[in-house]
Amino acid sequence: MNQTSGRIAIIGGGPVGLAACAHALAHGLDPLVIEAGKGVGEHLRQWGHVRMFTPWECNLDDHATSLLKANGWLPPDGNACPTGQELVDHYLEPLANLPEFRDRVYLQNRVLGVSRSGIDVLKDKGRYEAPFVLRIEDPDGERDLLADAVIDASGTFGQPNWMGGHGMLALGEARLAQRVTYGLPSVLKEGRDRYANRRVLVVGAGHSAFNLLRDLAELAKAAPDTRVLWAIRGDSPARMFCGCADDPLEERGRLGLEVQRLVSDGRIEVYPGVRIERLEERADGLVIQGQGHGLPPVDEVVVATGFRPDLSLLSELRLELDPATQSPVRLAPLIDPNVHSCGSVPSHGAEELRHPEQGLFILGIKSYGRAPTFLLRTGYEQVRSVVAMLAEGAARGSFGHR
Repeated sequence: MNQTSGRIAIIGGGPVGLAACAHALAHGLDPLVIEAGKGVGEHLRQWGHVRMFTPWECNLDDHATSLLKANGWLPPDGNACPTGQELVDHYLEPLANLPEFRDRVYLQNRVLGVSRSGIDVLKDKGRYEAPFVLRIEDPDGERDLLADAVIDASGTFGQPNWMGGHGMLALGEARLAQRVTYGLPSVLKEGRDRYANRRVLVVGAGHSAFNLLRDLAELAKAAPDTRVLWAIRGDSPARMFCGCADDPLEERGRLGLEVQRLVSDGRIEVYPGVRIERLEERADGLVIQGQGHGLPPVDEVVVATGFRPDLSLLSELRLELDPATQSPVRLAPLIDPNVHSCGSVPSHGAEELRHPEQGLFILGIKSYGRAPTFLLRTGYEQVRSVVAMLAEGAARGSFGHR
């Protein structure tokens, strides 16, 4: 095992994880970034073809850009909205390649679990004097790493919300997984052959679904036998288009208006009020069954219903989570999607993100649990507050403990 020396283990090499590393360095701390993918920003690469709603200036962290500029980096046009891949290529990769970062970012290192050294979740005595221990899998096997604090910025991508109306897998969804895709497939490029001239059902009512619907409608221009169907739980898509013209995020508003036009023109078939219960494969295609509007058979299903946090790697630590959002209990009312949208979430920091497990913080989109109201600039605000608290604790000798 390694010995600790005021070390912060940062799980995840995305924008929030690398920002945490930059802030920790600015405070004179000892951060290590542990990234499961072959490169930084692995989750962003998975939807690299998608353009973000927020401009460059909202997607860059101040400390990180200061380090980059000191090494001759020129920032992109602040008003343009980058794609996921552009954010990786022009920001995260240059950041990870800075001399300050090179020996601190560990790629192809997957965290399997986090606990306290010699102490499980039940034990009180000596709990907060013991360092954290992270079990890590790399190409050479498994090892343990000790740290004084842990920041989990591993995100939620890869843990989709299922298509079933109960929140669980629909009956048959797992068995027919080869016909179901989750997230944001590139239907105009890598996935073109799979979706062209097929009957494609999109499930979901958020902006991820909007992106897919727009791209599928574009695909249908070149492949006219492509049929685009859209299943939503609400009674009408009209509510989702309200406010698009006045959206403060212009790219997001433009997307909503474009999908609204496609629906009005009949290029997207909308099936409202659908609560999916079962997916079956028949001779004429996949048949969706459930409460609400009946759906015709389709060839492919794309589930764009968002993602949920994987909390299993923290199961030996003491978390305090809201039962509905799965976010920290103090944060939950500030991000509740029944009340808030992305633009109305108030600023928050270390106090709202604390857990009973002293020295542990979940940051970024994972801190929001299932709430779809996260913006990247909010993650940077979290980083600034949390790392400042950890630095203050380190100066007292308690490293984030209260």
